Amino acid sequence: MTGYGRGVAAVADRTLVVELKAVNHRFVDLKLRGLPLDPAVEEKLTSVTKKRIKRGSVTAAVRVEGGSASATARPDLDAARRVYRELSELAMALHLDQPITLDVVIGQPGVMVPRDVGDDPDAFAAAVTDAASQALDALVAMRETEGASLQKDFHERLDRLGELANQLEAGARSAPVDAGKRLQERLARLLKDGNVAVDEQRLAQEVAILADRQDVTEELVRLRSHIEQFRKLMTSSDPVGRRLDFLVQELGREVNTIGSKSQAASLANLVVECKAELEKIREQVQNVE
Repeated sequence: MTGYGRGVAAVADRTLVVELKAVNHRFVDLKLRGLPLDPAVEEKLTSVTKKRIKRGSVTAAVRVEGGSASATARPDLDAARRVYRELSELAMALHLDQPITLDVVIGQPGVMVPRDVGDDPDAFAAAVTDAASQALDALVAMRETEGASLQKDFHERLDRLGELANQLEAGARSAPVDAGKRLQERLARLLKDGNVAVDEQRLAQEVAILADRQDVTEELVRLRSHIEQFRKLMTSSDPVGRRLDFLVQELGREVNTIGSKSQAASLANLVVECKAELEKIREQVQNVE
């Protein structure tokens, strides 16, 4: 689900800002932007975010505002030398003759570090965590509001699926009788010019076989069970997006089986309506954490 959050924290004489933006994604994917961070701070920010966000593509932007007008990052010379040496060794090992440029070096994690944010790295890390927590509170609140709307939509569509299941059940009860009539009519047309008698017992057996093939009782029971499981999962406080996704697949499997067993056009139309509702649910389930 989509969402946005912003948090601020004081660090030295400046203000550290963390902004989080989330869009739909099947898995959790975090991208860091803005101020270069020490790997340890970056890891802490990643950990804090992933504890709260289990599904979605999240962009985290970190910046420092206020204070002096100097740049917000400075090079760590020791780290730069180490990175340059390692990249040079890698280039030699791969027999590459491209030069190791400054842009490549400063683009590596840990080479550029925050400037003017105090001398205490633990305090800076704590400020990042504090600001990120504020941003996450706002982002999660926005996602919960969107989730409430999705939940309402899911309930309405599940209600419709339940209605369609009832109609399918009613239609399925008359399906064997209709199949028997069609079989009798077909036999009557084939035998109208002959004097061949119809074996009523054999005809009854064939009708019974047709009825068994078209029986969708088990599928309807499982369909209703999946609908109830879907409703229960929506009340859970745990991440349920992937489980809901699986249930939608199972619902689709039952509907497809019912469609393959149903011969009557009226039942086929109901199956098409079920598939249309399921497709709308499937699209939205991808947005649920």
